[in-house]
Amino acid sequence: MDINKICEEALEYGFAAVCVPPPFVTSAKENIARIQVERLDHDKAVPDVKLATVIGFPFGYSVLAAKQAEVGQALQDGADELDIVIDLIALKTGNWDYLEQEMRRLMEMTHADDAIVKVIIESGVLSDDEIIECCRLYGGMGVDFVKTSTGYAEKGASVETVRLMRQHLPPGVRIKASGGIRTAALARQLIEAGASRLGTSSGVLLVTEDGVAAGGY
Repeated sequence: MDINKICEEALEYGFAAVCVPPPFVTSAKENIARIQVERLDHDKAVPDVKLATVIGFPFGYSVLAAKQAEVGQALQDGADELDIVIDLIALKTGNWDYLEQEMRRLMEMTHADDAIVKVIIESGVLSDDEIIECCRLYGGMGVDFVKTSTGYAEKGASVETVRLMRQHLPPGVRIKASGGIRTAALARQLIEAGASRLGTSSGVLLVTEDGVAAGGY
């Protein structure tokens, strides 16, 4: 992974955030700061690009203590946003009480550090009823975003899923659509369906292909 290139592209195109694996948070933070100073020295615009990382990635079934340790380390290293994968084993066995307890603790830690919480539900392996219940649970809890996918499942973001999520989430809870977003046409459809942010490794291609608003990535 070329951290410097990812950071340079984010600042060049005004992406909302750079998302890197936890071991790269410190170096990405340093890269963003360095590039911002260089752009300032050359009288270029300096976008406020945030640094995101993932917790419980990719399958979400780490024990709570492990996720808490990941959150603490990520915040210490300088992450501004945490994309937290829910425990899909708990979901599929109907243990909604555990899911609530898990996210409340992780959200309290994250918000105490003024960082953003994005809850990844892996919508591609969920039924509509499970997606709606996730929206009820996490939306009612006050998370900042509910995110469709990790990108590991066979099915990523879909227009139908984003629309369903928007219908069942409070207005103040935003949606991050991610997974399989490789064309500007799909990106636009997801935004129109209610996504506030897009997660994609094809960000530069999308904004240069068809002028999709860079701030959405």
